[in-house]
Amino acid sequence: MKKITQGLFIFLLVLIAVLSGCAPIAEMPQEEAVGAIHFEDDMGNTINLDQACEQMVVLYSAHVENFFSLGVGDKVIGVNKTAIYPPEATTRQVYDYKSDPEKVIAAEPDCVVIRPFINRKSPDFVAAIEKAGIPVISLYPESFDVFDEYILKLGMLSGTEEKAEGLLEEFHEEIASISAMTAEIEPKKHAYFESTQTNYRTVTRDSMAARAIEFAGGINIATDVEPITDGSSIASFGIERILMQAEEIDVYISQRGAMNAGGNEHSITIREGFENVKAVQTGDILEINEKLVSSPTFRYYKGVREIARVLYPELMDEIEAYRSDEMITREGFATIMVRFTHQQIYVPSSSKYYQQEHSGHTYGLFQDIAWGHRNFDNIETAVLAGLMDGKENENGEYFDPEGLVSREEFAKTIFVMRDYERQDEHVQINDLDDCENSRIVQILADNQVFALEDSNFNPKRTLTENEVIDFLQNLED
Repeated sequence: MKKITQGLFIFLLVLIAVLSGCAPIAEMPQEEAVGAIHFEDDMGNTINLDQACEQMVVLYSAHVENFFSLGVGDKVIGVNKTAIYPPEATTRQVYDYKSDPEKVIAAEPDCVVIRPFINRKSPDFVAAIEKAGIPVISLYPESFDVFDEYILKLGMLSGTEEKAEGLLEEFHEEIASISAMTAEIEPKKHAYFESTQTNYRTVTRDSMAARAIEFAGGINIATDVEPITDGSSIASFGIERILMQAEEIDVYISQRGAMNAGGNEHSITIREGFENVKAVQTGDILEINEKLVSSPTFRYYKGVREIARVLYPELMDEIEAYRSDEMITREGFATIMVRFTHQQIYVPSSSKYYQQEHSGHTYGLFQDIAWGHRNFDNIETAVLAGLMDGKENENGEYFDPEGLVSREEFAKTIFVMRDYERQDEHVQINDLDDCENSRIVQILADNQVFALEDSNFNPKRTLTENEVIDFLQNLED
């Protein structure tokens, strides 16, 4: 009899088992198929998707902002209530991880993107969504060093990996540029960062906020600190240590925001013993929105720049580079005025900002200045600080960035900046009736702030960049 091969022998055993009604032999485990998108999230879960998501519910404001930066805001169909940047994010349906998960499930998203805080805070909410067959991806970069990895995962989820790589390159170039500007400055200034007013806490050395001080060219006095809990970026410090190093603190930085908030400038100045803090004595106190320094978004480099501006204002806010004989545009004027007045860029901090009525301009609503515009921050800040006016037509608010700046518009800006008193004796101005702000023009002329031209103010005459800069420097002197 011929020898039966091993393969034939196994086949006969299986056939006998089937014919005899016995249970089939268990199949050998197969290796799980790997989809087009494959990575591990920050809860240790393996994410395996066949294709990029087209509809996402995103329940963390930093994720929302980053998806918009990646150019896929249209794929974000739902957000959390604190997602107010960019302004377009406020047009999305709002969901709450503390409420009924069925609302999210009913939206039929391809995925729900959250952060580990939500996993810990509302595990039943997360479990219900996963049970419905909707992937839940939990991401949060605990330190600056893993920011790139985090952004690339968002890129994978949204099908924008190439865009993510390009934005990261630009992001690091911006930070490197700021660091290069301050690198040669000696002596370096020292800063203290107050993360919460409670117990005068600061931030850990590897946190995004602490790294921002480093990138800005400053020296953080609170380096030997421990996190209040494992994985937290908040660290203990205390008032005793602050006052022990009071004479070393050149700049006092206080984080302001919904999650963690230090004191405001006034409260810091009136604290017992703080009159001995060098930064309080010199007025070098920076209130900075947490969204700029502690939130993992592409706006972080702007937070680095804001810290550098307070540390080294003479360097970071110099306006000589804007000199030319060209007529100054409203866009250019906004940039120069924000620098000259050392205004910190405006960022809404309240999640209810767009639910409130605002007199004058509402942040982000200029039709001709989108949030991605190169001078968005300077324009918004100049208008909201009262240094410039916005405009309105039947379609809403607009700024007119290419419009030219007149003597009268400049005069109004100077009047807002300084406190000038009405004089008893008035200078004769032949064309005062041509001025829309005749009272302001008269007061400035009486105080010899603006020189007349052949007894005329010439309110409509436009100015060159050199004229504006010369005027500001003379005003400062």
